[in-house]
Amino acid sequence: MIYQTYLVFELPALLSYILFSFFGTLCSYNFHWYLTPSLYGHSRKAAWSYKNKSLHAALFLLSVAGAAYFGYQLLGHWEWLLATAFITFLYSAPKIPYKPFRWLRYIAIGKTIFLAFSWTHITAFLPIELSGTLWDTPHYLFVINRFFLIYPICILFDLRDKEDDKKEGIRSMITDFNTTGVGVIFWGSVLVFFITLVALYQTGLSLPVVLALAIPGLVLSFLYRYSQQNLSDYYYYFALDGLMMLSGLLLLFMQF
Repeated sequence: MIYQTYLVFELPALLSYILFSFFGTLCSYNFHWYLTPSLYGHSRKAAWSYKNKSLHAALFLLSVAGAAYFGYQLLGHWEWLLATAFITFLYSAPKIPYKPFRWLRYIAIGKTIFLAFSWTHITAFLPIELSGTLWDTPHYLFVINRFFLIYPICILFDLRDKEDDKKEGIRSMITDFNTTGVGVIFWGSVLVFFITLVALYQTGLSLPVVLALAIPGLVLSFLYRYSQQNLSDYYYYFALDGLMMLSGLLLLFMQF
């Protein structure tokens, strides 16, 4: 996803940042699943994670070391990296079984937004910012466009876990809103996604690049109902999660 941003704007890839993000993602992932209780019984993946907490703890420590090593090479941008770490932490913090983190369960209504913003910040905003590029309209539109692809995908994950989040006492807009309200947020996000795609084309992005960016959104548009019926881990973690990187793969293939 980071490399996709480099491809879209023909920027030089910053290897230290790619590796920092790799270890940072592992760190956040293992921290989150280490804290996840056994409530999520419909997911074989969640059940496996609950039984293998020691593995998550070990991977967390290793990934912290890797993120620290490559983060040191990016100390000149520490404020951006620290902001990203904080936003990412807010997503998992309500799962920490101690005060004041328990209190966050009742106010973390925007946890899905935190997650989508974090992914957008890491994969779209920071690759542009750290490259030293002077920001222009297409850059801003691209970041907004990526957010409004990632956010509705996150909504579908939250819909799947809605009842389990309620049992755990974790609030979000998805747990609080009814089906109609969730649908408005989802389709409103998809609409903004396509509007910004048109704007990207009008501001100079080539048609093949715009089409590559559009395909995941088109696929997602047909999966809203189906995603509420299919709870398979393979579907969610390969198909839905895969939509986030699909346009990057398409752009990579286009290089050949």
